[in-house]
Amino acid sequence: MRELVAAVRRGDVDEVTALLESGADPDTLEDGLPVLCLAVAAYDRPVAEALLQAGADPLRRLPDGSTPLTRAVDGGSHLLTYALATSRIPLPAPARAELLARARRWAEAGTEAELRRITGHTGPVMRIRVEDDEVGWWSEQLTLGGTTVRDEHRAVLTSTEERYGIRTPFDELVDRALAHPDREHVVWSDVVFTLGRRLDEETWQWTRDLLNHPDRLYRLLAADIMLFLILGDFVTGRDPFWDRGRELVPWAEQEEDPEVLAVILQAMTHDSAPEIEAVGLSHLAHPDPRVRALVPDALGHSEDGRSQAGPESLAAVLTLARDEDPGVREAACRWLAHYRGSEPEVGDALVALTHDERQPVRICAVSGLAHRDDPRCVEAQHRIGPVGEESRDDERLLDVWRYQRRQEAAGGS
Repeated sequence: MRELVAAVRRGDVDEVTALLESGADPDTLEDGLPVLCLAVAAYDRPVAEALLQAGADPLRRLPDGSTPLTRAVDGGSHLLTYALATSRIPLPAPARAELLARARRWAEAGTEAELRRITGHTGPVMRIRVEDDEVGWWSEQLTLGGTTVRDEHRAVLTSTEERYGIRTPFDELVDRALAHPDREHVVWSDVVFTLGRRLDEETWQWTRDLLNHPDRLYRLLAADIMLFLILGDFVTGRDPFWDRGRELVPWAEQEEDPEVLAVILQAMTHDSAPEIEAVGLSHLAHPDPRVRALVPDALGHSEDGRSQAGPESLAAVLTLARDEDPGVREAACRWLAHYRGSEPEVGDALVALTHDERQPVRICAVSGLAHRDDPRCVEAQHRIGPVGEESRDDERLLDVWRYQRRQEAAGGS
């Protein structure tokens, strides 16, 4: 069906879906290959998922011996491989073994080396950075001799092993992550996610020991994994390390790298203890805004999520509310918006923040005033300005209205 082929080539998922619902064959061929292969080659996950949902066969054996699934593996697409592999549950054992072997070959050889081997070319490789706005990670796309692949193969292997119950050794996963030393790279992210779901004491101890490594990248990876271990598994509700952030205090006190320190603080402050508050106060004037922005989270917590703190901590947050960095001011504003003490300087600070250059800060500040039943929230609401699509459903935009309803009810009682 020419219309389906054309829609797949355009990446028009709505048209592809409409044609499939009208009876188009999801295994329609183009030049001897099913259209699913066109979507795989284009890294078009939405179109591939539409074809799979309509019954396209990811295991169809092609003239060259490959399948759409193995082509997704070769192309190095983590999410496409996942989509094709999980469209058949359970995946037959031979297909599973083939998937793992292929992913392991690419992962062990390295993307560029394997690309050169299969193409036979020795010339320069064209490289571009590819970002996934939906998930928030990136990878590198390499093209040589007309063949294009992405360097996500180690993530493909890691997630596939996890899916099929293979417990890859800790050190091997660490090596995979450090081959792509960037927190936003898909391989690093997938390793952190995989190790962060191993909610056992062995993984906790190995990760904590890694915080002593002389190389900052190892410490950064360890801090990232620690954060996930502390957060726990949202699917199962398990969080065995939720209250052990205080164990990270010695590392937070000695860490000099600001990026590593920021992640340690982020992990540590999910717990609450006097020593954590002391660490937060010690970093009040840290030169890196990423660190200063995490100080409020270390300063006072309570079970209902409302901040409670002593005078020193409150003074620290009020100082951060005047910080030159907008991210730091936003963090301070969030803390102040949840603070329920009666100190008048809190309301004054929130009023000042309603003039902030960033709309999210203004929204937060107005909400905080409304929750404090501060009448200045009514006039301050006008300073929020028109909100975009991304903020239109923000419940905090209704807080002034709720304040006014409370005042009306109190006046009528």
